[in-house]
Amino acid sequence: MEKDFDSWNQSKKKIHAEPALRFCHPREVWWCSLGVNVGFEQDGTGSNFDRPVVVMRGFNERIFLGVPLTGQEKTGKYYFPVGIVGNRYASAVLSQIRLIDAKRLVRKFAVLDEVVFKDLKNALVRTLFE
Repeated sequence: MEKDFDSWNQSKKKIHAEPALRFCHPREVWWCSLGVNVGFEQDGTGSNFDRPVVVMRGFNERIFLGVPLTGQEKTGKYYFPVGIVGNRYASAVLSQIRLIDAKRLVRKFAVLDEVVFKDLKNALVRTLFE
């Protein structure tokens, strides 16, 4: 599959130039412009090059730690089923956790249940440190 790096580069320049006016909190799920990435890194889709991301932790008003979601039912130690998010089944892609600038936030569309979020955090710890 051919990746459209040139279009993403133009979008990325616009995103970078905008002020970061959106604030996010843990448990929230946002559409986030992740862009076109290298190899097997999770890409965004559509005109915004976005995909859903769970906010795991905010470090300040500008950056947060996020885990991308996929609409495909995935199993294995690098995936965590979060259930229905925004009327669609979702799995968190644990191996793709990353630091994200708030400028990439497009729109909030859900908040994870507290129990699901706690289980997701525990799954991340096991995946990353055990």
